Amino acid sequence: MGKYFGTDGFRGEANVNLTVEHAYQVGRYLGWHFGRDHKARIVIGKDTRRSSYMFEYSLVAGLTASGADAYLLHVTTTPSVSYVVRTEGFDCGIMISASHNPFYDNGIKIMNGLGQKLDADIEAQIETYIDQGTPDIPFARREQIGRTVDFAAGRNRYIGHLISIPVRSFKNMRVGLDCSNGSASSVAKSVFDALGARTSVIHNEPDGTNINRDCGSTHIESLQKFVKENGLDVGFAYDGDADRCLAVDEKGNVVDGDRIMYVCGKYLMEQGRLKDNTIVTTVMSNLGLYKACDREGLRYEQTAVGDKYVCENMMANGYDLGGEQSGHIIFAKHATTGDGILTSLMVMEVMLEKKQPLSVLADEVTIYPQLLKNVRVADKKTARENPKVQEAVEAAAEALGSSGRILVRESGTEPVIRVMVEAENDMLCRKYVEQVVAVMEQEGLVTE
Repeated sequence: MGKYFGTDGFRGEANVNLTVEHAYQVGRYLGWHFGRDHKARIVIGKDTRRSSYMFEYSLVAGLTASGADAYLLHVTTTPSVSYVVRTEGFDCGIMISASHNPFYDNGIKIMNGLGQKLDADIEAQIETYIDQGTPDIPFARREQIGRTVDFAAGRNRYIGHLISIPVRSFKNMRVGLDCSNGSASSVAKSVFDALGARTSVIHNEPDGTNINRDCGSTHIESLQKFVKENGLDVGFAYDGDADRCLAVDEKGNVVDGDRIMYVCGKYLMEQGRLKDNTIVTTVMSNLGLYKACDREGLRYEQTAVGDKYVCENMMANGYDLGGEQSGHIIFAKHATTGDGILTSLMVMEVMLEKKQPLSVLADEVTIYPQLLKNVRVADKKTARENPKVQEAVEAAAEALGSSGRILVRESGTEPVIRVMVEAENDMLCRKYVEQVVAVMEQEGLVTE
């Protein structure tokens, strides 16, 4: 990870450590970089945060000042930007969003012409330009100055793409959607309504400050209650920019990304549509997923945490399905990034084709108890590499043996160390997480 760019773009608190000047400089560099031998065309989407408009205008100023044309999708989802970039011939795409973070945070996600996350070496060049002003980028002049184009039609084409994917009508299916007061508010209901579902929607009235607030995939309790109280067949919860999805079955139980991958992966394998009968997971996937996969002959590969790494593995090997426990799921036939609404459509396909409720499909995976604690630290690398912390981690791993595991890693977007333990019961999870966190506190690594 670089100084500004983490695993999911340039993220920070708006006008604190991610400012309008940063956005302008990012725009200046991208407009120049992609426009060295032709007039660059760059498409921009944003989520519903109050600061997203501010950053949109700053990016546009930088892009057009460097001679690029900026195409505006307005409020839309991250996967829609990815889709438009690769199908409409744009040089790159920009999504303004901090995903599941609070409204006062924001981020700049940059995608290449294939709709995938930008190469790390270009991100490093942007950081050098921000800090050192090199290279010296000239301003465009006269007719070379870029223009701004309203491109809301691109979002509509993405909606049409989603509607074209399902093989069956959703008629009479009672579906609940939690749009997290974010990007999904502009897309999700239209898709499900067009497919014939009896769609009920909550948290789809964004006001600029309520995105992700007690709703969406990170606060799924309200959707659980909504599904049960209204007798729905299934519910889907998205995050702020709708690149992830978690599900709720008809009984109100949460079906996380691991179970979604199992349900869809097993179905695709049975259909002969899963290359090498393999799914791609991250090291955070639950031990229960792997045991269920072993039982069914469903193979898997592991990557570092981040859908960027899942996507890289999938593209390198031609795999069809991969994702994260958090709900970032990639269906390579249809997308090159995690897409929450697409994921919900694929879950619907399995339910309809197998004529089984989600509770039955997901119940084949027994999830091991897991406890994750986020520990705020002054320096992530120092905390993770502290010798006494490492000793505590190794001792916990030895004690857990083959019936559990411990994982300690740096957050890609925050000054946080994540300590995760899976074990046979909650008591063991808590015991070993607390042991490692206690050592971090004793070593003076924790800031709050």
